[in-house]
Amino acid sequence: MSALETLRQSLPDYARDIKLNLGSLLGADGAPELTPAQKWCSALAAAIASRNVPLAQAIEQDALAATDAKIVEAAKTAATIMAMTNVYYRAIHMTDDQELSRLPAGLRMNGLAKHGIAQADFELFGLAASAVKGCEGCTKAHVAGARKHDVTVQAVQAVLRIAAVVHAAATVLDMAAAPQASAA
Repeated sequence: MSALETLRQSLPDYARDIKLNLGSLLGADGAPELTPAQKWCSALAAAIASRNVPLAQAIEQDALAATDAKIVEAAKTAATIMAMTNVYYRAIHMTDDQELSRLPAGLRMNGLAKHGIAQADFELFGLAASAVKGCEGCTKAHVAGARKHDVTVQAVQAVLRIAAVVHAAATVLDMAAAPQASAA
């Protein structure tokens, strides 16, 4: 049994829907709109964005079994760059300050261009992380970038579904790992 399957099976009864959705989306026949690399690396980017280490490690193991290590590394690059850009651009959007929004970010983002994989795949990985982090501007940009590279709307939806379920699983796992409050 894979590490992800072990984690999936450990989810409590109240998270039955999450357990079933993880199985259907990341199972052998899940997300047929995506290549195995797109499926697993979008899940990995979402898990990293969700900040649950055991879940990210388990998904990374399955990703490495399903695809090339170079693509897995690019998914990690996408997730880490999105950790920075999602905060920055979401904050710029929240300020609603036109002058501030016209300033260059001044942040190193070479990984956006120097990832060494198909741009469509990188856009999907960035989309998964951006959806989890809730950055509207980045989410829109990655959907537009993916669509520009001939990604179908069904594939975009599949990535969003994976991101949602992986984030929910991370939330449940975090809650299960948290120290329990005493009933005083």
